[in-house]
Amino acid sequence: MGGFTVKGFEYLQAELDEMKEEGTFRTLVPLESDQGSRVTIGGKELIQLSSNNYLGLTSHPRLRQAALKSVEKYGAGTGSVRTIAGTFSMHEELEEKLAKFKHTEASLVFQSGFTTNQGVLSAILTKDDVVISDALNHASIIDGIRLTKAARKVYNHVDMEDLERALKESKDYRVRLIVTDGVFSMDGNIAPLPEIVELAEKYDALIMVDDAHASGVLGENGRGTVNHFGLDGRVHIQVGTLSKAIGVLGGYVASTRTLIDYLIHKGRPFLFSTSHPPAVTEACIEAIDVLLEEPELIEKLWDNTEFFKKGLVELGFQTGNSETPITPIIVGDEALSHQFSDLLRKNGVFAQGIAFPTVSRGQARVRTIVTAEHSKEDLQEALNIIEKTAKELNIIS
Repeated sequence: MGGFTVKGFEYLQAELDEMKEEGTFRTLVPLESDQGSRVTIGGKELIQLSSNNYLGLTSHPRLRQAALKSVEKYGAGTGSVRTIAGTFSMHEELEEKLAKFKHTEASLVFQSGFTTNQGVLSAILTKDDVVISDALNHASIIDGIRLTKAARKVYNHVDMEDLERALKESKDYRVRLIVTDGVFSMDGNIAPLPEIVELAEKYDALIMVDDAHASGVLGENGRGTVNHFGLDGRVHIQVGTLSKAIGVLGGYVASTRTLIDYLIHKGRPFLFSTSHPPAVTEACIEAIDVLLEEPELIEKLWDNTEFFKKGLVELGFQTGNSETPITPIIVGDEALSHQFSDLLRKNGVFAQGIAFPTVSRGQARVRTIVTAEHSKEDLQEALNIIEKTAKELNIIS
């Protein structure tokens, strides 16, 4: 067979070559084990500090069993979109369970957290509306907003005076929708929801909260930021993912029956994507039961979080405004951040570097996430390796 000779992507290759020169080009890192507190990469066991597997549910025995049983009974896939022949009774069971868990009237499951944000925002906003978004909201919110014809206003990160300014300037629109992450994925800080709710009620605005990194982490049994702040019934739309603390795959929106019925008819990712396979659906159902029946997992997560954060601060690292298991080690320089991450991997810790455009220029970091699966011994060993590696690179003295 001849070589591959199609031309036309030279401009893309030039950009990639530039990234290589700057030290910001990355390759994918394949894991050779299950997603635990330690993982195997390139035949070497490393302490895992990069996964979103907050509670260790990706390999929880109950979830494994639920997935296996469902494949035996229903097969590998569903063969259709939800609105034609792809809604199984298990999909409705999951949505009823999610709605009850989130203290809302109804819920709807999408293929991912990303498509949930795209599907909700693109469906409910028109040119007569305005969306008011936190400056550090997740990329899926930004892309969802881009799919609408609504006017856009961005307020400075968690700045309530700036949010109020945006609300005052938006009084002539049909709908004003405030959108915020519940927990911000790169900094680990929590949105000031009580203040946002007060402003929304004062100016008659709707609120949408993305709880991707709060589901299973904050609130009673992991119900999220709305429940964490005692605001059940005062936030119009809650979205989140089933792929982080829940341990499987998918996204959800929890709200009123009206909104859910509307999205069934108008939510494009829901309408035009095949429904979740049986293994995913049944494992998600089991995950909610685990959250309700094993609250000690969340307690262990927070105990580990406190231990690890304290250790990083005592070593002299800058960890920003983190209040959750997401703790950034802020380095600043993009290339140095990736160099730090690479050397950590060589020394026994898997913690990925994050740089522009995921975070602002000059704010590059190694982002760490502890889980309920880590032992104190794992975390102390990780702290020792992080200290040694940072000293090698003169990140700390």
